[in-house]
Amino acid sequence: MSGESVSFWILALVSVFASIMMIVSKNPVRSALNLVITFLCVAGFYILLSAQFLAAVQIIVYAGAIMVLFLFVIMLLNLGAPEALIEKGSLQKPVAVGLGIFFVVLIISSQAILSLPQAVGRPSVTQYQGTVEAIGLSLFDPRQPWLFPFEITSILLLVAVIGAIVMAKRKV
Repeated sequence: MSGESVSFWILALVSVFASIMMIVSKNPVRSALNLVITFLCVAGFYILLSAQFLAAVQIIVYAGAIMVLFLFVIMLLNLGAPEALIEKGSLQKPVAVGLGIFFVVLIISSQAILSLPQAVGRPSVTQYQGTVEAIGLSLFDPRQPWLFPFEITSILLLVAVIGAIVMAKRKV
């Protein structure tokens, strides 16, 4: 079994487990943190598919910005019940130590993988499919069909932000 297969199955098991724990968890903060783990696993799947740009966007947008928003809303909704956020149990320290050791091993092994000799020759076109260069050329090249929908989407998002600000301003 190759390293990609092993990585895929580890990510698959972790993402399925985290997704189930997200649904089953009664604590909303734990549920949101399990969703973050699921988002990170999806980013790992993107890396396995050689889509580095999509993995970075997945981490920055979903695991970063969207989850901060979710946690902010959860904290706002739980202002009347602070006892619901109290941790019960002592499983947190062993899990934190285990994850710390896992990440140290992961960093060391990733350095070993990066130092392997690379194949000599011209890379194929399929190797560039998930890179920033390929996505930039696909989105902003006038000969590609994606430029107009991309710009329309940015205008729609801008209008939605302005509408949210106007609606929030009326309530204040």
